[in-house]
Parts: sequence; structure tokens; C-alpha cells
Amino acid sequence: MTLDVSTIIEILGTISFTISGVFSAMQKRLDIMGVIIIGFVTAIGGGTVRDVLIGNTPVSWMRNIDIPLIILVTAICTIIFKHYIKTFKVTLFLFDALGLGLFTIIGVQKGLSAGLHPAICVALGTITGCFGGVIRDILLNTIPLIFHKEIYASACIIGGSLYLLMLHVIDPALAKLMAVAVVCGIRIVAVRFGLKLPVS
Repeated sequence: MTLDVSTIIEILGTISFTISGVFSAMQKRLDIMGVIIIGFVTAIGGGTVRDVLIGNTPVSWMRNIDIPLIILVTAICTIIFKHYIKTFKVTLFLFDALGLGLFTIIGVQKGLSAGLHPAICVALGTITGCFGGVIRDILLNTIPLIFHKEIYASACIIGGSLYLLMLHVIDPALAKLMAVAVVCGIRIVAVRFGLKLPVS
């Protein structure tokens, strides 16, 4: 695996969402196998849906054994060291926000590589960022955050759009990092200050 900026972002996103999934499963008191499966689903769910939509099959994690290995090692380490993490809920939220930002940009990049319209690229980024969590929450019998009044998918849309705009004015690597920071920042600020979308 070549360690360029895109690869590092994918690794960090995979680790972040795996930890998020493992924490969610442990809160539901699943057994070890259930915890690891939820970690896998959270990490690969959005990317799998994205790859199927753009016809990139076999999907990326099936073609790169490093991804399942990273997920497995991360899940096991999270289970082993769970007692060292004092703020369970806060940690879950922070890793979820980081994974959301990282995977959003990965999805936008995949859309650009496929030559898709910028609006579709943003949609793919949102799917990549959100759908692992959606599948996780459904399996854990929880209403997915994307369907709540919380600012979640909106953060992906804003960050993905900003990334496309910044590509034309600054270095692509810097644009990626700034866009990830924007998505994470929006999520954190929204939750910290109780900012929500209007309900119907």
C-alpha cells in the first residue's frame, strides 16, 4: 500500500469508523463476534454502496486485503483497550465525526475519478460518509442519525462542495485536509451548540 495523502485519509477514515462501530456495538452489549461485525459494517458500508453505484466491482475492500486487516486489528485493539477510554460517548462522537469527514472526501474523489458531474460527486461523498453509520444503526435497532434533525448529511454536502471549489485555487492535498476539517468542525459545532435542521 503506497502512503500518499489519499491513502492516509482512507486508512484514518477506516480506523475512525471501525472504532465508532465497535463502541456502538459494545454499548448494546453484543458479543465479541457481533462487535467485530458491526465494526466491519460501519467501516465498509458507505464505500461498498458507493462502489456498487459507480460499477467499481469487486468493491475496493475485496481487492485490497489491507483494508479488512486494518479493520480487524482496529476492532480487536478497541475491544482490548476499551477500559482505558473514560468518555465513551464523547469518544464515539469524535471518531464518528472524523470518519464522516474523511470518508466524505474519499467519496468525492472516487466520483471525480469516474468523471461524474460535481453534484453527483458530492452525493457520492455523502453516501460514503453516511451509509456505514446508517447500516450500523439499523443493525443495532437505532434510528440512523442521517434521518434525525441533527446536522449530519448536511455537513458532508457542505464539506464536499467546498472541497470541489478549493481544488481550483489551492493544492489538492491541502484542499482534502481543509475539507475534512470543515465536515468534522460542522458536526462538532452543531452538537456542541445544539444546532439542528427544522423538522417537518
